[in-house]
Amino acid sequence: MAATDQQTMRRVLRREIAGTIGVLTDEHDFRAMRRYRTFTFDDHATYLRQVEGLLRARALQGSHTTLALFDPQDYAAYCTAKGLDADDPANRTRFTAELATTGPTIPYEGQPLADLLPALVDEAVRQATWEYAATLLARLGACATCGEDIGRAAFTHASDLLARILDTAPPGDRHLVCSVTGTPETLVGVLHADDRADDTAVLDDAEALEFTTVLALGLATRSPGGLVMRTSAPGVSDQIYGWRLRGDGLEPLTAGEVFDAYCTDIESGDLISPESGVDYCFPPDLGPRGGPSGHAH
Repeated sequence: MAATDQQTMRRVLRREIAGTIGVLTDEHDFRAMRRYRTFTFDDHATYLRQVEGLLRARALQGSHTTLALFDPQDYAAYCTAKGLDADDPANRTRFTAELATTGPTIPYEGQPLADLLPALVDEAVRQATWEYAATLLARLGACATCGEDIGRAAFTHASDLLARILDTAPPGDRHLVCSVTGTPETLVGVLHADDRADDTAVLDDAEALEFTTVLALGLATRSPGGLVMRTSAPGVSDQIYGWRLRGDGLEPLTAGEVFDAYCTDIESGDLISPESGVDYCFPPDLGPRGGPSGHAH
């Protein structure tokens, strides 16, 4: 009886252990791992089926599992830095455990793995974008004229602009995209803001931080770029608004300019048929701080 009770207690405890699985999302990363003798998979598709089977089995046992993006290059660098044998499975487990606290992760909630992997890659891109933009902001240093921290001031200004955009937007769910093209790499921030019943916006904190950081970098460096918002609400046409980054502020696009931007293929320059049920609009007034602040760095 005592042995049965102990087995029952262990099963209960096992359900309360959260686990993380590091996933090789693409064929290139999978091939990189095959150089290790202890990595026994030969086929990426078979490997993914086994991962999905493990996820389902853990879910049936009541276990919570998180997926992390396993990068073979980062793993090799990790082992080199710590003097570990990269061909030891225990060290892969150790690296994956650290990914759970430092890297991009998403929880498994029964979704097909084919849906989870693109979401995991998107999460990784989003985190990398934020880290890169934040690093560039920090490198700007202090204003030579007034001593103010340029990056911090730009982030505050960008946060204020985002709040004004959301406050003046019509009711509905909002999808915002900010792109900055003048930095060494084109950076894109995406933000979803869904309406609550009391008309307050529900934001994902990580998305909001990344979006604001990308916008702040564009404002601080006076780089070419733009911001577009699409609002959707039941019973009315979707509305699309746009601004261009001008100086260290936002300049509204006319309805015609928004239409042209949405109905032109970026690569070929060819016209694209406009969507039905969509209105291209001049954006609401953001107030005096919507334009350049006049502070020169």
